[in-house]
Amino acid sequence: MPAFVILLLLLFAVFYVLVFRPQRQRQAQQKSMIDHLGVGEDVLTTGGIYGTITHAEGDDLVVQIADGVEVHMTRRGIAAILPPEEEEEEEEDGEEEPEEHDEQPLDETEGELGKNAVRSSEESVTSASRSTVSADDER
Repeated sequence: MPAFVILLLLLFAVFYVLVFRPQRQRQAQQKSMIDHLGVGEDVLTTGGIYGTITHAEGDDLVVQIADGVEVHMTRRGIAAILPPEEEEEEEEDGEEEPEEHDEQPLDETEGELGKNAVRSSEESVTSASRSTVSADDER
């Protein structure tokens, strides 16, 4: 019987280390992140919408998701703070050189085959759209 108790305690300890402790750490990190939200930060909402915080007062936030489109939400609606976007480093002269591609000209027969394939698919799409009959036409 004592071996069963020791086994049960050992099982509980392993369960605590593998499940409860990491979950509490994630909750603490999320709470800390939510408490430190500020104006101007790029965020991801729990609904999957990207935006920028434009106003924060208490538990309420105003998140701009597009030009002229603002959403009012609570702090709990923020899933993550996005890292600032890194600007791409420009070359010293400020101009990028176009990449050179080794293109081989198509054989004439391959070119004609490609053109015919595109034309036939365009015709099939066009004819399919013309053949649709609306509900009003059936009456």
